[in-house]
Amino acid sequence: MFELLCGLGFLALFGLSAIGGVALKARLRKEHLSDENMGAVRTMTGFLVTFAAVLLSLQLSGVRSTSDAANRTRSTYAAELAALDQCLRGLGPDLDATRLRLRQYTAAVIASTWPGEAVPQVSGMPDPSLMPRQGEDPRLSELMENIGLALDTFSPKQPGASETLTRCRAAYASMLQGRWAVIEDTHRTSVSLYVIIISMWLALVFFSFGLQVPRGHVAAVALAVGVLAVASVMFVIVDLIEPYSGFFGVSSASMREALADMNR
Repeated sequence: MFELLCGLGFLALFGLSAIGGVALKARLRKEHLSDENMGAVRTMTGFLVTFAAVLLSLQLSGVRSTSDAANRTRSTYAAELAALDQCLRGLGPDLDATRLRLRQYTAAVIASTWPGEAVPQVSGMPDPSLMPRQGEDPRLSELMENIGLALDTFSPKQPGASETLTRCRAAYASMLQGRWAVIEDTHRTSVSLYVIIISMWLALVFFSFGLQVPRGHVAAVALAVGVLAVASVMFVIVDLIEPYSGFFGVSSASMREALADMNR
């Protein structure tokens, strides 16, 4: 919702800037619109357009890379959770309670990270409604600690189970690293000073465009298309800054697939 409001704000800002330029042009005397004056305006506009285009390209590329990295981190983490469950399953029914804690943890993470989606139901899972969307909740940390404690204190009775237990402990350690990587991905600034500054630059660009375009429907349509195109780029940038919200946010599919695998 916030990203959509920002997109509409960009559209309004750039549109009003262009209209302001057109309105000012209508009020200026002819000597103010001489070739020399308009040439100076075009030169400065070209300077701003060049820098704005470079910065937009770099920022869009950067936030896209960050979003892709968050997607990969989440998918890897989901795979590690599923792999840990498979390993625990190999140790037999003695660790069924530990597997249940892992399912409770996974379901609660899904519910708290994607509150607008359907809540998976696992018996005994903590209430996700009071959990923060960013960072880690103490109840989830406790579930993870209990899983690790169960692995540390478990003594296998089946022949050859010691190797499986070693693999489970290694899978748990790997999962913990993935968990903290995911937590770090959630700590991202939702509004950047850079976005505000570049928005002001672009507003000046469209204001100068309004001063330069001739009167006519074709010019008005071209200016409107430019406003819409640049506003949409700014919307995408703001949306991608926060990887766990918005239209292009990280999907819950990998985590739900991991939970489904645990429930088999």
